[in-house]
Amino acid sequence: MNLETIVKELGLEVKCASENLKNDVTGGYTGDLLSDVMANSHEGNIWITRQVHQNIVAVASLKDHAGIILINSCEPTQDTLAKASQEKIPIMVSNLHAFELTGKIYNLLEKKD
Repeated sequence: MNLETIVKELGLEVKCASENLKNDVTGGYTGDLLSDVMANSHEGNIWITRQVHQNIVAVASLKDHAGIILINSCEPTQDTLAKASQEKIPIMVSNLHAFELTGKIYNLLEKKD
C-alpha cells in the first residue's frame, strides 16, 4: 500500500513532499521518543508522532521511512517543512489521536494482504 491510499482513506492533510505519496508503506511505528524510533522502526514504516521539530526529519531520513504523520492536528514548524521537502519525506497531519490513527492504519495495511 502506498501513502496516497492512506491519505485518501483517512483524510490526512499533506503538508509537504506530496510528490512522494507513491512511497510504499511496509508497516508503521508510533512513538515520540526519537531514540526509541531510531532503535525500533524499520525502512518503509510510516511514523506516527506528536513531535513537530525538524529532528523528526533527520530520524525519518536515517531510517528511510515512507513518511511522517503528526497527530492531534499538530502543525510542523516551518524549518521542519523545509527540511522534509529537501529530504523528500512527506509530512501529513491527522486530527486523530495516536491510538485511533495507529489502529486505522494497521487495519488498512492488514486488508491489503
